Amino acid sequence: MSAVELPCYLLIHEDKAEAKVDDLRKMLEKGDVPQKIAAMKQIIVSTANGEKLPQLLVPILRFATPCQDHVMKKLLLLYWEVVEKHDPTTGKLKPEMILACNALLRDLNHASEYVRGSTLRFLTKVKEAELLEPLVPTIVANLENRHAYVRRNAVLALNNLYRNFPQLLPNGPDLIVNFLRTEGDASCRRNALLMLYHSAPELATAEISTMLDQVSTFGEILQLAVVEIVRKACRTNPADRPKYLKCIFSLLSSSSPAVRFEAAGTLLLLTSVPTSVKAAASTFIDLLCSESDNNVKLVILDRLNDIKRKHASVMQEQVMDLLRVLASPTMEIRRKTLEIALDMISQKNIDEVILVLKKELNKTQDSSFDKAAEYRQMVVQTIHQCAVRFPDVACSVVHLLMDFLGDSGGATSAVDVIAFVREVVETYPNLRKSILVKLLESTSQIKSSKVYRSALWIIAEYAEDQDDVTLAFATLKDALGDLRGPAAVAAEHAPDAEAAAPAVPSAPAASGVRVLADGTYASQAAIGPADGTVAAAPAADVQQSSSLRSLLIREGDYFLATVLASTLSKLVLKAERHEGVPADAKYKFCAEVMLILARLLMLDQHFTVPRPMDSDSRERICLYLRVLSERDETVRRILLREGRSSFAATLADRQKTKADAAKKQADVIVQVDDLIKLPHLLSKRPSAVAELAEDDQDDKSAVTGKSGDDGERLGRIVQLTGYSDPLYAEAVVAVHQYDIMLDVLVINQTSTTVQNVTLELATLGDLKLCERPQLITISPGISARLKANIKVSSTETGVIFGNLVFEVAGQSVTQNIPDRNCVVLSEIRIDVVDYISPATCSDIKFRQMWAEFEWENKIAVSTNITDVYEFLKHIVKATNMNCLTPGQALEGDCGFLSANLYAKSVFGEDALANVSVEAENGKISGFVRIRSKTQGIALSLGEKVTLKQKMPAH
Repeated sequence: MSAVELPCYLLIHEDKAEAKVDDLRKMLEKGDVPQKIAAMKQIIVSTANGEKLPQLLVPILRFATPCQDHVMKKLLLLYWEVVEKHDPTTGKLKPEMILACNALLRDLNHASEYVRGSTLRFLTKVKEAELLEPLVPTIVANLENRHAYVRRNAVLALNNLYRNFPQLLPNGPDLIVNFLRTEGDASCRRNALLMLYHSAPELATAEISTMLDQVSTFGEILQLAVVEIVRKACRTNPADRPKYLKCIFSLLSSSSPAVRFEAAGTLLLLTSVPTSVKAAASTFIDLLCSESDNNVKLVILDRLNDIKRKHASVMQEQVMDLLRVLASPTMEIRRKTLEIALDMISQKNIDEVILVLKKELNKTQDSSFDKAAEYRQMVVQTIHQCAVRFPDVACSVVHLLMDFLGDSGGATSAVDVIAFVREVVETYPNLRKSILVKLLESTSQIKSSKVYRSALWIIAEYAEDQDDVTLAFATLKDALGDLRGPAAVAAEHAPDAEAAAPAVPSAPAASGVRVLADGTYASQAAIGPADGTVAAAPAADVQQSSSLRSLLIREGDYFLATVLASTLSKLVLKAERHEGVPADAKYKFCAEVMLILARLLMLDQHFTVPRPMDSDSRERICLYLRVLSERDETVRRILLREGRSSFAATLADRQKTKADAAKKQADVIVQVDDLIKLPHLLSKRPSAVAELAEDDQDDKSAVTGKSGDDGERLGRIVQLTGYSDPLYAEAVVAVHQYDIMLDVLVINQTSTTVQNVTLELATLGDLKLCERPQLITISPGISARLKANIKVSSTETGVIFGNLVFEVAGQSVTQNIPDRNCVVLSEIRIDVVDYISPATCSDIKFRQMWAEFEWENKIAVSTNITDVYEFLKHIVKATNMNCLTPGQALEGDCGFLSANLYAKSVFGEDALANVSVEAENGKISGFVRIRSKTQGIALSLGEKVTLKQKMPAH
């Protein structure tokens, strides 16, 4: 077996051919200084890469160490670092190293401060007491050198000497105390303070206590050292915290951002008094506004988030200062700031926060504002959540937000606004009138079909009295314009045109077959244009028309046409319930709406649209025509009541879900009047012992975050070898976010002792073995454990494989049986479910990610489960994802189910899934579609669904 690898501080890649030892010796003996330097570089590279060159040690001592060139001096220090200093046979220091010690001693007394300082720096890496002992007086003498560079490295050398070999420097702490009292250089004092704290913490704290009043005048590097020592000292002796408060408070106003950052963090460790917490938070916020590095800002925001969780009431006073960070141009900084500020809002500061958010919203209207649409969406969502938590502000923001309904279709801020308006108009009946009027005024600005559909639904559901119905119908009719088509409009104005224009001989009506421009045949109508083209809407007419007309004609949005038909039909049904309106007016209103619906049916025939009307849209419009003509009371009741009641139930379910989630996050562990059970005072009754064991188990669960049930651990055991192998091995695979811990149990099933048992592992995928497991010796019939730590860098399915290599005591190593002492292990597949956790997001965000993600894995359903809802629950459990579709939408027995699932990995990756299944003749069919930004998670989840979609047989 290979020997244990020695520690090395120098790694150099060797990309040149190996040089011969005789050539290197000749270059050292007879070459000039450049040749000697080239030889030393080649020797260092070869030695660092594992090639032993012991025959060159004496030539280096004879011909290289006397050289006074500074480059050679530096190369010699690197060589002493990588060279093998001990005899491999005896383990003792080589005699030649005494000569090297003499060379180091000469360099410690060298006239150049660079040579002295670099030599002292090298001594911080030496671990041989025989080399260091003759150098101790010279190292101590260098503490009084006139150059700070030498003194600084002398302190570091003494630190290494005292930490590893305190017997060589018994008065080390006293030397450093005297050095601190006379030293003036900040970096030297910093090194001395840190050494003193590690060697004698009491002396270090006593020394710092004498300089607390002067800390504010120190340099940055020394202030950071003082803060670090104070933080460590207060953890060791909490009673000393009060005497350091004044010093740390003074450092909050330091000119160095690093000192202020560390001082604020230390202050939070020293005390939780509201004044101190407020001062620390203010310091973090000031740094957040003044620093330009985005990474620093993200770190500070994480600190503020931690303060918010522990001291929510204090942070509420800082919310206005925190909102100053919104001036940052980075979207991630803005998003995180708004998330933190949202949790800090209270009834006292909500009005001020809303004013700031309104100003930020108005800034996004500037054409020069970077990423205006994305930032506008963020602000709109924040205002929406503020209005949900504090209903009093809804009336002050809803009209402002409605000004942004006209955002382009690519932006989702308009979708967020209309969703907010829909929720407000349902929750606050007193605002319905003003919101409806404002919405009708804003319809001409709406450009998105999705926004228009929601606006039409709001108009249809909440236009109650006659004035609202009349205004809504007039607005929509004006937005629609004339739907008869250009040919009908031209025919209507033809008599007037013929009377005004001179008579022109018309071309004879032609009929027959003509060849069109694309080479196909078509019959020319007897009445119509002579060139056989279809009547098209003038381009200017469509461009100058309203957005509703443009969406219907230019884009052929027939889904919007069905929503418009539903809205107009509901307006008719509501008008018929109004008393005091003449019957003929009601009939006229109904006939006019039915005429509009009929023209919507002929939309693709009267105008040139991108595509013909689909059968579903045509059937739905015909349904509303039938509703208006047949006057079925049941259908009318469903149209007028069920839609709004379903939306109200959805809002109630959403609020209940949020309340349940908030209740789960409550950190109430015990009540104030709960009994405190002391184990030593309990009786020895069996019931008391059982109760104590249960309480201990609860305590362990609270500390470790794991339940006491070993069933989960047993389920993670993987058998690695067979029962007939000389070594039996099994492993418990535990995944902790970015780490995989392998706890391997090895049992010696032979009758002899096996030694140097080595667990050799290799990985496939984004897995990396951190350290090699140690060598062990196992007696016959005895078991031992080996542990391995593997780092994970992505959610791709990884594979771990390897073997167990061992030696049998007394067996000759010269036998030609290469595989006799090697046991191949079964592979371990790492499950993707261990990396992902259920998460939630809005429907808008889900659809946006679904459209953006390019990797999709489509799995056909093949399962023995017969119920679609049970199949959904089985998939959710198998994939560890969260079902975003509310339970109310999944209720009922229709034999069809479509649900959205969402999860987030520990690496921040999003995993989306859609389950669309149908039950027919006792069998489920359909697809599970998985989308993600990366290929790995889509493939891994697809494999998981394929393996787990069938229920195991009982």
